[in-house]
Amino acid sequence: MNDKLVFLGLLYFVQGIPYGLQSSLLPVYLRGAGHSLTRIGFTKILYFPWVLKVLWAPLVDRLGTKRRWLVGTVSGLALTCLSSAALAPEAHIWGVAGTLLAMNTLASVQDIAVDGAAVGLLKGRGELGLGNTAQVVGYKAGSVFAGGGLLAVIDVAGWGWMFMLLTFVYAGVALFVWGAPVLDDETVKGQSADGSKRGGQGGDAVRPWRVWRKMLAVPGTPWTVLYVLTYKLGEQGAVTMFPLFLLDHHMTARELGFWNGVIAMCFSICGSSLGGLLLAQFSIGALMRRVFVLRTISMVFQSSLLTVLEPSPLMKGMAVLSMSVQHFLGGLITTLTFTTMMHCTQRAEESIQATHYSFLATLEVLGKLMFSALAGGVVDWFGFQVAFLFFLTLSAGTALHVWTATFTGALREHQIKEGPK
Repeated sequence: MNDKLVFLGLLYFVQGIPYGLQSSLLPVYLRGAGHSLTRIGFTKILYFPWVLKVLWAPLVDRLGTKRRWLVGTVSGLALTCLSSAALAPEAHIWGVAGTLLAMNTLASVQDIAVDGAAVGLLKGRGELGLGNTAQVVGYKAGSVFAGGGLLAVIDVAGWGWMFMLLTFVYAGVALFVWGAPVLDDETVKGQSADGSKRGGQGGDAVRPWRVWRKMLAVPGTPWTVLYVLTYKLGEQGAVTMFPLFLLDHHMTARELGFWNGVIAMCFSICGSSLGGLLLAQFSIGALMRRVFVLRTISMVFQSSLLTVLEPSPLMKGMAVLSMSVQHFLGGLITTLTFTTMMHCTQRAEESIQATHYSFLATLEVLGKLMFSALAGGVVDWFGFQVAFLFFLTLSAGTALHVWTATFTGALREHQIKEGPK
């Protein structure tokens, strides 16, 4: 089990690096250069490859092995970082954007392969909880490393050396995956199933609607689709905009990089880790019901801080507390969500499991991406206070959706089957 957790955690770590670069480093850089919140919000379009990954997920399911896909994509990320080391963001902003777009594309393909490997490797509720904790913690640790750690030292080390470091990180992980014994069984399974894939799945390859029909027929999929599209809407708006409010009124870019990029994200990792431990003891429905209510309360507290415009040590402390609590609860919710998604996917036929999980993960990204891109415009048009009231309303609506499902909907099944030990 430890080998599985190390393998998954390391791959999700390098997968989180592009997100950290774009979500934490780039907005602070652009805001410091005087760009509007609307323009900063539209940089989220660079995440678009994550929305399209469901289109090529069937190829990863059917062509080659997970090991080859993982080594190929991670090696591609290493080469992309190597070429990016020669760029200067001040003079080559479009080159930087192209680099992030390429990194998101490669990371999205890597995500399909590692998710498919995780679905096959993790067995039972205990392994699912710990495996999804490794997924979320690894991804967020990569995000902290890139968006917090690198942001704090970029002024000293420089852009080129930062990407050279990332090149060596990706190259080392590619070598690790190439020799990882965790995937040894996959080659045997892939060879034995090769004939059946050509015969049994060939029809699905030329008739993709059959795959879609199979995916939507998996029990629990309709509710899960609506849930992953909406569960982060209010939180995502607050997480994206509150740091920029602090940058405008209370904190410098360096302070924000430390408190939001490192400290708050460490709380997020703690929340994700706690989620895995709690899943081994309590039903996922009961956990989600309580945590979503707590998230709504934390957003009420954060929204109240928007009325304070004068800088003070007390306001900084309250802001850091607010971000830390919000990231802690957000990390806990993310672990619960990805466990719910994987539980749903494991009910699907093995031949479409990677595609089914990628479909749910794509919708999860789509929900966050669309709202993140619009959040800056909402703030520019209506101001921080009105915008955060809107974010709070969305968060309360999601809490009600989850609360209802734990008694009468999809999560009631989890409570019946997975009561406390």
